[in-house]
Amino acid sequence: MNNVQDISSTMSSSEKHAIGSLAGVYALRMLGLFMILPVLSLFAKELDGATPALIGLAMSIYGLPQVVLQIPFGLMSDKFGRKKMIVIGLILFFVGSVVAALSNDIYGVLIGRGLQGVGAISAVIMALVADLTQEIHRTKAMATIGVSIGMSFGGGIVAGPIIAAAFGGVQGVFWTTAFLTLLAIAAVIFIVPNPEKSKLHRDAEFVPNAAMTALKNPELLRLDYGIFILHLILMAIFVVVPSLMRDAGLEKGYEWHVYLPVFVGSMALIIPFIILAEKKRQMKKVFLGAIATLAISAIGFTFAHENLVTLIVFLSVFFCGFNLLEATLPSLVSKTAPADLKGTAMGAYSSSQFLGLFFGGVVGGWFNGEFGVTAVFLVCAVLALSWFAVSFFMAEPRYLGSLLISIEAMSKGDAELFVSEILTLEGVAEAILHHEEAVLYLKVDNHVVNKENLQALINKHIRVYQPI
Repeated sequence: MNNVQDISSTMSSSEKHAIGSLAGVYALRMLGLFMILPVLSLFAKELDGATPALIGLAMSIYGLPQVVLQIPFGLMSDKFGRKKMIVIGLILFFVGSVVAALSNDIYGVLIGRGLQGVGAISAVIMALVADLTQEIHRTKAMATIGVSIGMSFGGGIVAGPIIAAAFGGVQGVFWTTAFLTLLAIAAVIFIVPNPEKSKLHRDAEFVPNAAMTALKNPELLRLDYGIFILHLILMAIFVVVPSLMRDAGLEKGYEWHVYLPVFVGSMALIIPFIILAEKKRQMKKVFLGAIATLAISAIGFTFAHENLVTLIVFLSVFFCGFNLLEATLPSLVSKTAPADLKGTAMGAYSSSQFLGLFFGGVVGGWFNGEFGVTAVFLVCAVLALSWFAVSFFMAEPRYLGSLLISIEAMSKGDAELFVSEILTLEGVAEAILHHEEAVLYLKVDNHVVNKENLQALINKHIRVYQPI
């Protein structure tokens, strides 16, 4: 570590290597999950015992063990080691992929998808990212992982239909997923660095004794409800829309001709709105507009789902809303959560996301089987409108960024003096000291805070404590 923590510094080469390798591991795993979305409902009809409800459950069942096990996996990694738990999780994911690939009936696919979900390593990867990066660079590191997830989603929904057409249907996708998982395991063992030490990181990990504080925050609960609804709708739509497009005349194997331009086009369209939300500080208006866009797409699907052109149009509208919400929701959680509860807030948020995915398949499959696709879209529209109503009363978000400062070897008295002085700086909204962890958690308004003054204060107090 440098003798002075420079808040404007770039990451070291070792940090870039660690983050790049972990982002790759995360991306390989998520790519395998996302590839299945546009194809499983198409090919599962051919499996013995398949019903609409079971097809929906097969698509989403992996979300349930993720909800139950992601936090325990993270806690176990504190005791048994990060890389060991990641490898164990990836092995379980590999076994689940192979079981699903070898299955000729829907029940085998259900078991395989469930096993995939048991490999709940998301929280462990985030903890390892924190172990391998300096506090001062932690926010940038987490953002890099977020970008890898977004790229995996886009790549997965495009690659899934291509692989299914080339390699014998959904089994080919599962075999590809198994192969990608082996690559991820090799990357963890041979490429990802070993941390010098592992410790609790409140910005990246779920802290059980702080859970109730996060769960009592009404603004965080609104966001948890939102990610639950968003991923419920995503899964429900993918339960029915691929078959609808096939029935409307889209040729087998050409689904990527729809997904690629729809996804890329929607990403391009939302960039101005992200700038408006973040740079112009119009987050709430943009957020509500994105939810309204989601509702419009569901209403459009409800009344116009028999024509291929209208299906593509409303799928495009859906992805505009979805991608914008995927970009803004984590940012809102980060802005809303107290400085030292970000990891706990994100743990609850992630659990809500996986729970939404699970219920999305259940709702989509059951309503499709009992009442038809119109009912699926109608439920999605009602849920989107309920989210809009809940979010309409949300507080205007605080436009605050997170900043972590290591105070290792600093005495408690000196650390408290440092905190008292740093709180006098304009633009510093929160400064929460956890001396036992040797970290100071800050929330700052980057448009207001004078970074030269902040850096000077850091230099004054920390220079003598950090080893050269």
